[in-house]
Amino acid sequence: MSGRIITIAQQKGGSGKTTLAAHLAVALSQRPLEGEPTRVALLDCDPQGSLGEWFEVRERTLGDEATGLSFRTASGWGARREARSLARDHHFIIIDTPPKSDVESRPAIEVADLVGVPVQPTPVDLWATRPTLEMINKEGASCLLVINRAQPRAALTKEIASAIEALAHPAAHARLGNRVGFAASMGQGLTLLETEPGSKGALEVEALAAEFMALLRR
Repeated sequence: MSGRIITIAQQKGGSGKTTLAAHLAVALSQRPLEGEPTRVALLDCDPQGSLGEWFEVRERTLGDEATGLSFRTASGWGARREARSLARDHHFIIIDTPPKSDVESRPAIEVADLVGVPVQPTPVDLWATRPTLEMINKEGASCLLVINRAQPRAALTKEIASAIEALAHPAAHARLGNRVGFAASMGQGLTLLETEPGSKGALEVEALAAEFMALLRR
């Protein structure tokens, strides 16, 4: 098996990286591949450890053997080695990286088949994303912008659409709304897919996971 590696990266803090990593991992684990269960691993490279805390709560909520995911931690250049090791027996590896750290994020970006970049739909947030995209370009990685915390029923303004276009990187068609359920589910060690299956937020995550899978198949 040669699993595909997805790195979630954004140097701007507060973008929702950990929430995206957890939700994407669960969404991918729920999509069977060629009739067999999809094996997904999470790799936490953020010293803050938020993803690890979420996973520990998940183990308490569901039981150690029922999380549906594998979990590891790594730092710095160790992320590259750990990700490649996990790729030997998992279909997907999702790496959560720290904000404001080139040293910690670069190896995780270098090893990625695809980098997901969460960004809130404001001009300021989009402008602040440029250093992350510059690092991705330098490493020659493919990336997908993920619009996060989009306001329900609010279309992107012309100004924001122009700012996205100016970044010269593709943006996912699926957008994650600004929903309380995302944070609430994370507090339980779960995701919106599990606490509110079939909800608008859950459907957004499923659509996003489908886009990631489609890009990784190319």
